[in-house]
Amino acid sequence: MPTQIDRTVPPTGESRERGVTATTFAVLRRHRGTVAGATARVVSLCGLVALLMTATIFALAWPVFTHMRNQRLWYRHAEDPYLHDHTDLALVALGTLPLFLLLLGTGSAALQTACSRAVAAGTHGHSRGDESRVADAARLRQVLAVYALRGLIVWPLPALATVVADRLTGYQLDTPEPLARGSWPHALVEASPAAAVSIAVLLRLALSLAPAAAAAGLGPRAALRRSWSLTWTGSGFARVLALALPLAVLTAGTVRLATELCLPLRPAVRALVEHATGNFFAAYYAGILAPVLVGLLVAAAVTLPLTFTAFATLHDHLRSARTRPRCAEDAPGVRGGP
Repeated sequence: MPTQIDRTVPPTGESRERGVTATTFAVLRRHRGTVAGATARVVSLCGLVALLMTATIFALAWPVFTHMRNQRLWYRHAEDPYLHDHTDLALVALGTLPLFLLLLGTGSAALQTACSRAVAAGTHGHSRGDESRVADAARLRQVLAVYALRGLIVWPLPALATVVADRLTGYQLDTPEPLARGSWPHALVEASPAAAVSIAVLLRLALSLAPAAAAAGLGPRAALRRSWSLTWTGSGFARVLALALPLAVLTAGTVRLATELCLPLRPAVRALVEHATGNFFAAYYAGILAPVLVGLLVAAAVTLPLTFTAFATLHDHLRSARTRPRCAEDAPGVRGGP
């Protein structure tokens, strides 16, 4: 009797055989309208919210700008050079950084979910309307929770190592160094931030598939566990690294190029703000921020859809490669009968 093949075993599909790169561009080409629409809505809304947040922060920090202006006028009257202290502005920026990170995470989560829907529609035969919504509330919360958990896992170690190394080996005025220069404890502590950053990069790569897993429907901790298990396989880490490196280079290059192209905004924004407020320092910092914010938005619109779609496709490929042999072994009609 000839060997019978179980037709219920999920087929590998043409998209999986074509590889991650080919599948990614096929998904983006097939669902370009949906992905482009989601990207435009997310980036536009994030840009508007970022503009409102920046204006609010400038308004709250206006006493600092006023103090800088008054100090500048006093030093000019005394005919002394004035080098303004930006420590207070740095504290304001540090205090408002979580708001911008929350905005970035929310926009990324919404776009991640939309790209994951497009990948599911392209590789599993779902209907074209399955990916039409940018993100539902449940999956958006799951992806946001994954971002938060991944950040808590990855970044505390390098931050702590940097602070400890600065306290023990950094130059402090009128304070003797706790560790003598040239000693092996000083060398170890001084090199600890680089080692911590290397560990953080490895952890970040191992958890890079977690947002795609959460967008596919898993809970936050389950998504992190799946990303870890899929990455540390025979070829999983190599494939993640091979995908992450060119995307990181592309993102960095796009941010740099977009920021450089937006530099003409700097004098225009500076002149507009100084004419409206009469404060040179507020105009100066607004001119610095304007090309950076616009460049980041342009780079996000160009690179994030490709990045999220590629990682969602890789997650789908690695998951399918792990489940296909198990499904084939468990299928009742795979082996031939007597």
